[in-house]
Amino acid sequence: MAVYTEVTDDALACFLEGYEIGRVVAFRGIAEGVENSNYSLRTTKGDFILTLYEKRVDPAELPWFLGLMEHLAAKSLPCPLPVRARDGNNLNQLAGHTAAITTFLPGIWPRRPNAAHCAPLGEALARLHVAGTDYAPTRVNALGPHGWQPLFAQCAGSADEVQPGLTAKLAAALDRIVAQWPQHLPRGQIHADLFPDNVFFLDGAISGLIDFYFAATDLFAYDIAVCLNAWCFEADYSFNLTKSRALLRGYQSVRPLDPAEAAALPVLCQGAAIRFLLTRLYDWINTPAGALVTRKDPIAYYRRLRFHAQTQSVADYGL
Repeated sequence: MAVYTEVTDDALACFLEGYEIGRVVAFRGIAEGVENSNYSLRTTKGDFILTLYEKRVDPAELPWFLGLMEHLAAKSLPCPLPVRARDGNNLNQLAGHTAAITTFLPGIWPRRPNAAHCAPLGEALARLHVAGTDYAPTRVNALGPHGWQPLFAQCAGSADEVQPGLTAKLAAALDRIVAQWPQHLPRGQIHADLFPDNVFFLDGAISGLIDFYFAATDLFAYDIAVCLNAWCFEADYSFNLTKSRALLRGYQSVRPLDPAEAAALPVLCQGAAIRFLLTRLYDWINTPAGALVTRKDPIAYYRRLRFHAQTQSVADYGL
């Protein structure tokens, strides 16, 4: 989450006239994240999140994202529920942007994830995959393997300024990963961005899964690889096998991996690492000065990529 677009008090009041959620009590920007402009909204009827969609999100795809959230919420997944306006629409215009209001989910995200967080995270991810199997619309993962080379091309001229020699290292890694990418694993609706700041806990249990705007129809095991990257590395970039084992066992308690998925984890983890390395690199280079947004270090994901490139099998991840 982040704030790129400012919303005036008058514009907000006018916008809320189209909803039945009461009058504004408090309204503030949320600085975490990098994609859209997000605000915490409290009204006389409760707490909500207001999102204004920025350039990277295609407005034509927004009904798919919000439809998936509604579908998962109906299956008892703890995800935000889009709020429909008086006219029945869950997407409207505010400050020159398409915007949506969703319900607020209680809880806090874990600043230092441990194995006790990773086990329920794995279970929740598997529940999401199972619950999404009868959500019929599909969406191509724009940040899957076919999207990495174009993204890299936009960064290559500046990559060596971030770290000397990074351009050549990324080019070689991309060639290797794409050549090894599996094609016929089980697939369905995935979150694709389930980082710790997108998972809320309350009293030791998961209370919220948020930020579905990278969700897509893709490999279930790739979604696991995203989580292994996001949850199982320490501050010194060492891989925590205990966390990984807990995450994978939690997942398999709900949806067992088939042998081909397990065997593909090393290359899927490399792919997940390079995907986030490239988007962080792009944002590091292109985030406008003065934006209320927290930039994230791309080199943290280069360190992850190096670890995964040295793994031999799923045993290196605790199975």
